[in-house]
Amino acid sequence: MGARKRPDGTMPWMPGFRYGALLPSLSLNLIVADTERSCAFYRDVFEAEVHYQDIDFAAVRVDSAEVMLHADHTHDEHPSHPRLVAGEARGLGAQIRLLGIDPDALEARARTHEATVAVPTVDKGHGWREVVVHDPDGYEWAVGVLIDPAKGPFGLQPAPNS
Repeated sequence: MGARKRPDGTMPWMPGFRYGALLPSLSLNLIVADTERSCAFYRDVFEAEVHYQDIDFAAVRVDSAEVMLHADHTHDEHPSHPRLVAGEARGLGAQIRLLGIDPDALEARARTHEATVAVPTVDKGHGWREVVVHDPDGYEWAVGVLIDPAKGPFGLQPAPNS
């Protein structure tokens, strides 16, 4: 880990090794410019639970996903650090998809908080009603709910007409 800016003598809410042991087998670690700004976005737009936040690190739960937010300076020894601080796009080409969040309500909150709505809520052919939003650092999230016919039932399906 790179530089730490948390004031000397202050302690995080739990040791890093303890938090690491509590994470599910798949979690997200997003490198962000400002943990406070990112926490506000996830709290206000995604109704996320913020477990902890300081200048170096934040831990939030977005619906069923555990998300770590590390400030740029904590990764100053990482090969990507120069590109991060130069302002290059983050997460380009990756889309974080989360099923189970009402896309219409999330879009409304995103617009209220002037977040970027990349694709307004729409019913998609893959069976989701979804909205695509960008967080303050440009990470793309597609969230939604199942729509017919993706809701099922998934018994025997009629053969397609030839």
